[in-house]
Amino acid sequence: MNEDFLHYVWKFQKFSSLGLTTIQGDSLQVQKVGTHNFDAGPDFLYGRVVIDGQVWAGTIEIHKFSSHWYTHHHEKDANYDTVILHVVWKHDMDIRRSDETSIPTLELKDRVDAGVLRNYKKLFANEQRWINCADQFGGIDEFVIKNWLDRLFFERLEQKSRSIFEQLAVSQNDLQAVLFQLLCKNFGLKVNGSSFLSIGLSLDHKVIKKCSQSLLRIEALLLGQAGLLEEERTDSFYRQLRESYSYSRVKYRISNKGVEAPKFFRLRPPNFPIIRLSQLANLLYKRPHLFSEVISAKSLSELYTIFNVSASSYWDSHYNFDVISAKRKKSLTKEFINLLII
Repeated sequence: MNEDFLHYVWKFQKFSSLGLTTIQGDSLQVQKVGTHNFDAGPDFLYGRVVIDGQVWAGTIEIHKFSSHWYTHHHEKDANYDTVILHVVWKHDMDIRRSDETSIPTLELKDRVDAGVLRNYKKLFANEQRWINCADQFGGIDEFVIKNWLDRLFFERLEQKSRSIFEQLAVSQNDLQAVLFQLLCKNFGLKVNGSSFLSIGLSLDHKVIKKCSQSLLRIEALLLGQAGLLEEERTDSFYRQLRESYSYSRVKYRISNKGVEAPKFFRLRPPNFPIIRLSQLANLLYKRPHLFSEVISAKSLSELYTIFNVSASSYWDSHYNFDVISAKRKKSLTKEFINLLII
């Protein structure tokens, strides 16, 4: 059994709620299981429970054992101070938040039907199988599959188009502003898309144009708006970026208030936000007339050429400031460019 199973049990309430109580002996009622969080932080957000008659709203963390709270060092992370309920398979020790307050705990091991666990194990027993219904694909009419795929394609296009038209309306049909915002969003991919979009919305693309003669200034603008230049460091490149951002911040009267902080957790180093923002800065620097070039492109190969950029040379030997890594050019891959184009 792993935590994915426990996430499933909690999300779909696959346990007996009869006479539900916490380990501490208080009555417990679940009103909202919360939103499953696949990024950094507690496992479920915006949950709501009633403990001993008191309504609590906050986050919910799930572990196989209570002691894993300390194994994962949550007691040192203020993000977990919002946890209102600790859901575990087996309670093996009392746990506390960073401020030493006790956390109500729900133990599941005697509340989950054996059949639920058996079916879960059976579902994942065959690791060679892509999905469990794969053997039935041959029985589906090819015409049905083709129509289904076509419908998905057009629905996706309509969804993307609708979003672009909404952004155009907000920007008063400023096509270059919308391109800049969409590039920011797509460079962030799924995990940091909303964060990068908030960076794009916080910066007038005309400010980028005014800085187009200096890669350092563009990179400093993006990293600074992301809140990645706020610490004191001895690294010379970092200090140059920080100085440039401080100057631009005053000159162009820009603020990063309201910008969503980018996430590093559960990302492979090539997808670190600091690397992606540097690559975006290089694209904006090398292609000052990016909108015209994209519109004028006649083939996929031309688009590949336009988006063929790398992070700044500093990042060849770094994945973060002050952290040296094996030297490697961090260029946009063809797969990543395909995602941008799509």
